Amino acid sequence: MQHNYRYKIMLMMVLMVIINYIDRGAISYAQKDIIGEFGFSAIAWGAVLGYFGYGYLFGALFGGMLADKKGPKFVWIIIGIGWSVFVIATAFAGEMGLALFGGSALTGFAFIRILFGFAEGPTFSTINKTNANWATPKERGFAVSLGLLGTPLGALLTAPVAVGLLSITSWKVMFILLGSLGILWVIIWSKMFTNLPEEHPKVSKEELEKIRSTKDLLPDEKLVGEHDNNIKWFHFFRNPTLVFNALGYFAFQYTNFLLLTWTPKYLQDEFGFKLSELWYLGMIPWIGACFTVLLGGKISDYLRMKTGSLRIARSGLAVVSLLCTATCFILIPTADTIVGVMVLMCIGNAFNSLPNSVYWSVIIDTEPSRAGTYGGITHFITNFATILAPTLTGFLVAINGYSSMFVAAAIASVVGMVAMAFVKPGQRRTKNVTVMPLSK
Repeated sequence: MQHNYRYKIMLMMVLMVIINYIDRGAISYAQKDIIGEFGFSAIAWGAVLGYFGYGYLFGALFGGMLADKKGPKFVWIIIGIGWSVFVIATAFAGEMGLALFGGSALTGFAFIRILFGFAEGPTFSTINKTNANWATPKERGFAVSLGLLGTPLGALLTAPVAVGLLSITSWKVMFILLGSLGILWVIIWSKMFTNLPEEHPKVSKEELEKIRSTKDLLPDEKLVGEHDNNIKWFHFFRNPTLVFNALGYFAFQYTNFLLLTWTPKYLQDEFGFKLSELWYLGMIPWIGACFTVLLGGKISDYLRMKTGSLRIARSGLAVVSLLCTATCFILIPTADTIVGVMVLMCIGNAFNSLPNSVYWSVIIDTEPSRAGTYGGITHFITNFATILAPTLTGFLVAINGYSSMFVAAAIASVVGMVAMAFVKPGQRRTKNVTVMPLSK
C-alpha cells in the first residue's frame, strides 16, 4: 500500500503529454526535408500543419464523452495505440497520397494528420476526467497543472529530440521511432492505472480518505460523485462560465500551437539559422512556460484558499496573464535582434502558460461529474485554434510577412482576456435552474 500513489499516476500523464507534443511538433523540424521532397508552398505547408487540428477537435469532443461513459482507462489504451500508429504512418503519408489519392502528396498528409489529430484529441479531456477521479479537492489546480506540464516540456524537448534524430537518421525513421515510444507508454500505463483509486490495490485507505475528503471544499465546489443523469451534455451551452472559459482557452491554444508549428521555419527564413542550430533555439520559447504552468496551478490554489473566491483564483489569474501575453507578442515585431525576439517570445509564452491549469480547473470546479464530457466540449471549441493558427499564419506570412503572425497572437490573447473576465467558476446550471455559488 502507498500513501501517494496518485502522484505516480500524475507523473505518468506528464510523460504521456511529453510524448504527445514531441509527436505533433516533430514535423515542424522535418519541414525542410518534407517540403524539398514534395514541393509544398508556404500556404500548402501551413495547411499540412493545420490538418492535425481538424481531427484533434473532434477527437477531443468524443473522447471526453467516452471517458465519462466507459472510464478513462479504456480511452487511454485506444487513443495511445491510435496516435502511435498514425505517427508511424506519417513516414509514408506522401507516398500514400501519390499512390492512392490521385497523385497528391498533400492529400496523403491531410489524411494521416487528420487521423493522428483525432487520436490525440481526447488526451486533455481524459486527463481532466482522471484528475477529477484521483486528485484531492485542495490540489485540483496543481494536479491539472502537473498534467499540463507536459505541454511546454514536450514542446521544449521536441527541438533537441527531433534535431538529434534528424541528424543521425531520416525524417521517416524519426516518425517510426517516435510512434514506437508511444506504444511502449501504453503497455506500461495499462498495467499501473485504474479508473478510480478505490479500484487500485496500491492506494492506501489514508490516501483514499484524502482524495474523497470534503473538509477542504469551498461552498461553491462539488466532490466527484455518482454520475448525475440530470446534467446533459448540452447544458454546457446554457452556462456562460463554461462557454467563456472555452474561449479563453482558445486564446491560449492559438499562441501555443503557433509557436509549436511555425517557430522553426520562422527562425530559418528570417534569421538564416540551420537545422543543427535549432536544437537549442527551438527550446528557448518554452523554458519559462515549463515553470509557469506549474506555478500557475500553485498560485491558483493559493488564491483559492487565501481569498475563498474561485473567481479571483481562476479567472482573475487568467485575465492578468493574458494581458501580459498580448503585450509581449505585440512588441516582438519591434525587436531588431534575435535576442530581443527570443526573450519576448519566452516571456510571452511563459505568461500564456501561467493560467493553463485554470481552464481545466474551472470545468472541475463547476461540474466534476461531467469533467470528461465538458472537458471534451471545451477542447472542441479550443482546438479550432489548432487549425486556425498554422493555416492563417501561412496566409499572413505569404501576404504580410512574419510580423503579422505575432500581431495575430496578441489579438487572440486580448479576446481570451475579455472572455475570462466573464467566467464565474462554480456557477452551475441544471435544466432551467441556476445554482449560484455561496462564496464570492
